[in-house]
Amino acid sequence: MSPSMQKMWISIIGMLLLALAMFTIYISRYKLNNRVLKIVTAISAWLFMIIGGLIMLFVVLTGPTS
Repeated sequence: MSPSMQKMWISIIGMLLLALAMFTIYISRYKLNNRVLKIVTAISAWLFMIIGGLIMLFVVLTGPTS
């Protein structure tokens, strides 16, 4: 697989993690009543957001591929 395709798949994974973070924080804030589950989903949302953001930062800072 070429470096450009690898970078594309990495960026798609990053975008999916950011979308998953949005979904889990929505569930945590508005749909759950159990306090423990709220905390667990909020922590997982933060982890998804941090990992997705780092992946996007990596993709942007490594620049274009040939």
